[in-house]
Amino acid sequence: MARGGMRVGEVLNLTPADIQERNLTIQNPKSGRVGETVYVPQKILVRLTAYANAKDIDSNDRIFPISYVAAWSMVKKAGKMVNIELRPHDLRRHAATYASRSGTPIEIVSKVILRHADLSTTQRYLGKVNDTEAIRWIETLYG
Repeated sequence: MARGGMRVGEVLNLTPADIQERNLTIQNPKSGRVGETVYVPQKILVRLTAYANAKDIDSNDRIFPISYVAAWSMVKKAGKMVNIELRPHDLRRHAATYASRSGTPIEIVSKVILRHADLSTTQRYLGKVNDTEAIRWIETLYG
């Protein structure tokens, strides 16, 4: 979720057949489209393929056959281990914020990473910029 900006439901519905050479295919996405493409780092695809192969998961079976509640609990527990309040959707929000703060154009964050139809939806995700961050960016741009 954090590397591809995916929703928890999209992750839970992944099958080995959805893993492509350079991306993941999301079947029946929230947008209502027939399918969407999610771009993730190559190492994620390699690890996901290795996991599916090691577990001998059939190409059309879910890679993670757990419920939404179980996934939610796993993410919450991981957050507690590092002493932060964490929910699954925070990982999607992190993907967008990380990309934006790294200089990725907002159009790419919106249309490619989050797969939003409207740029204004993405702008809500990115939230407010604090003074320290504003000063850092000004120094980077003009310093």
